[in-house]
Amino acid sequence: MPAGVPVATVSIGGARNAGLLAVRMLGSSDPQLRARVMAFQDRLAETVRAKDAELQKRAGKLTRD
Repeated sequence: MPAGVPVATVSIGGARNAGLLAVRMLGSSDPQLRARVMAFQDRLAETVRAKDAELQKRAGKLTRD
């Protein structure tokens, strides 16, 4: 690509990430879409926090035995 032309790449088999990237780009000019993307990201973050809490709980049980 010539200088000044932004290029976005995703991994092979990364269709989900490609879709998320496209939605984020479209959301830059669509407030409703942007809000939905942000809500989706919040749900993902909450899922990670819940999984981390479960792992921490299980790890604590292992160290006490």
